[in-house]
Amino acid sequence: MEEVYQFLKKCGVYYLATTEGDQPRVRPFGTVEVFENHLYILTGKKKDVSKQIQKNPKVEICASIGEVWIRITGILERDERISAKKNMLDKNPHLRVGYSEDDDNTEVLYFKSGTAVICSLEGEKRTFQL
Repeated sequence: MEEVYQFLKKCGVYYLATTEGDQPRVRPFGTVEVFENHLYILTGKKKDVSKQIQKNPKVEICASIGEVWIRITGILERDERISAKKNMLDKNPHLRVGYSEDDDNTEVLYFKSGTAVICSLEGEKRTFQL
């Protein structure tokens, strides 16, 4: 878990893929944290990405650093607890401009299950269970 987390943090930006009907949707994200041994992301419930995840929680993440990349495939689950939202916002205070652990919009999601694979052009491949 820690290696996956550190890789995403170092990337700064990763791309989250969801589906809308039969159409893939991909957008950049930047926030990721580990809380209670789960990988968490944050978005707003009012956004299309949130609505897509609620309809189909199967997602993929992709990011790269030079010639090394990560792909994460898994199932996201919403965590409504104030403690989970507060943890994410405390570790990313710049998000407090638009989000609060007390509002009805802030949504933190964690990988309920998933697999992360870090690969390189040299053929190196490491797999992690989330």
